[in-house]
Parts: sequence; C-alpha cells; structure tokens
Amino acid sequence: MEMASTSITKDTYKIPDQTRIGHVHLKVSNLEKALGFYQYLLGFELTTRYGNQAAFLSAGGYHHHIGLNTWNSKDAPPAPEYGVGLYHTAILFPTRKDLAIIYDRLRHANYPFTGAADHGVSEALYLNDPDGNGVELYWDRPREQWPHHADGTLEMYTRALDLDGLLNELDQ
Repeated sequence: MEMASTSITKDTYKIPDQTRIGHVHLKVSNLEKALGFYQYLLGFELTTRYGNQAAFLSAGGYHHHIGLNTWNSKDAPPAPEYGVGLYHTAILFPTRKDLAIIYDRLRHANYPFTGAADHGVSEALYLNDPDGNGVELYWDRPREQWPHHADGTLEMYTRALDLDGLLNELDQ
C-alpha cells in the first residue's frame, strides 16, 4: 500500500522522545532451537509459553522483549539473505563488561560470529540465531563520548572491534 505523498510532510509529526522499541516478535521454524539460543545461550528469562507454538522471553521481569512463534513458520527454511525483511535484532547491554561476559560465553560455546565492530557510539558483536535471523549484541558508550562531525551530527563508523580489549573487561 503506497501512502499519498501529498498528505504527509516531513514536519507533520515527531514521535515522543520517550518512545522506545518494546519487543521483537520472530517467526521461527523450531521453537526448541530458538529457545536454546535466546533462553539458554543468551540468558533471556521465559515469561510464558503456549505449548510448542510460542514463547515469550524477557530481561529483568518485563512481560517480554522477545516473542517467538511457529504459527506460520514451523519447519520453514530461513528467509533469503538477499530480500526484504528484518536485518537484525539489536540487544543493548548496560555495560561494556556485560558485553564482554556474553562474548566470552558465546566464544566458549563455540557459537559462530558473523562480525564485530566499533561504531564510535557503540561496540557490537554480530551473529545469527538458529533460523538465520541477524542478532546484534552491543553496548552504547556514554553520550558525552560519542564522536561528532564538525557540523554537530553524529560520526558513526564501522571499525574493527578490539576483542582482546573487550575481554580485558572481565579482569576489572
């Protein structure tokens, strides 16, 4: 459905500053494999489950940050890499040490990474869940440390992440 370009202008509406992305709900091919990744490997807590069709997971007691279901996707193949759809789900960790802990956990589990990057404003690890959905695990640097261009806009970039430096957080 295409929106009429004459009825919406760039300055028509600004979303409230306190708005946040509340949760992601993923279609998965196998609920148990998905739970193995999100619950047992990443450590999200199961808040509710609907038999073998759906589960909801949380960090810190929220009703859910991640929903998983097989309602329209049981035993389906992964979505094609080159097509429209979700690029990745980004999971924000509170501190660099917390990112180091999950990095070390995944490393010891021999879970494959698809990348790691320093973006200036954040540091991130990239991997795929069992269905090939992209997952970004990251922490934000404090806002006062975010790099800016001369004109005041954010300077976000993609540089190699110092993984040894990240692991040094575990000793602190």
